[in-house]
Amino acid sequence: MSTSCFDITQDARERQAAPRVRLLNITWAQYSREWNSTLHTHRHAEMFFVMEGEGSFQLRHGGFRVAARDLVIINPGVAHCETSRPESPLGYIVLGVDGLQMDADELGYVRARFRRGWEAVNVCLRLMLQEARAAEEGWEAVCQRLLEVILLRALRRSELSLASASAAQGESRECDLVRRYIDEHFKENLSLDQLAELAHINKYYLVHAFRKAYGTSPINYLNSRRIQESRFLLSNSDHSLTQISRILGFSSPSYFSQSFRRAEGMSPIEYRRSHSGGAPRGEG
Repeated sequence: MSTSCFDITQDARERQAAPRVRLLNITWAQYSREWNSTLHTHRHAEMFFVMEGEGSFQLRHGGFRVAARDLVIINPGVAHCETSRPESPLGYIVLGVDGLQMDADELGYVRARFRRGWEAVNVCLRLMLQEARAAEEGWEAVCQRLLEVILLRALRRSELSLASASAAQGESRECDLVRRYIDEHFKENLSLDQLAELAHINKYYLVHAFRKAYGTSPINYLNSRRIQESRFLLSNSDHSLTQISRILGFSSPSYFSQSFRRAEGMSPIEYRRSHSGGAPRGEG
């Protein structure tokens, strides 16, 4: 009889432990004609595993192509959307992960191509979906453990690394306070000076730290929250543009229209027309 035994030391357990992350959701998505690609943000990170097809990721300041075996990790607060090549429909599994922050450039994302190790990750992802669909007792715990396995295997890659927790801990508390305040008060008239005073830090330092944490400035994040809400109002209400701009704290309807076009690539009226199924309403 042949036996192999591999001891795991205490140092190895501490060194290899997965960061304290929490799985929030699991989604399987495949391109169809109803696919609605608009820039959006999340409070948590997203891990996109491209399972099949080809497409691209669009960010606020550029984009890049993706194909099967690609992993894309979007940091919290980074505006993004996905598009597909119609002749090669994009299919991916996305994991919403709280507590994950990758070491990324100012665009706020990282990506890697799996040439080795894809099969093992694929098995974990498929098992996640199987557990979620069956929803048997303990499925959430199983999926959480699978996330940790996937993340540890991904972090073996040289191009992927976590943001330094020790360096960012103080910054993240201040930035998280500002972000949560914006989320709760984005309809109010907020300024950078107010937000810096709230966090008790210099406004220029706040811009630097917030951009490092979320890939965008506090004011751009504020505008993105307002634009996100405006999409709902344009699609589901008869409010005029003047009313919407006032409700959401924009200084004027013209500034609202300019901000919306910059974010969405179309005017608010064009968005309303394409998402309401009828003639444009409340243009004044």
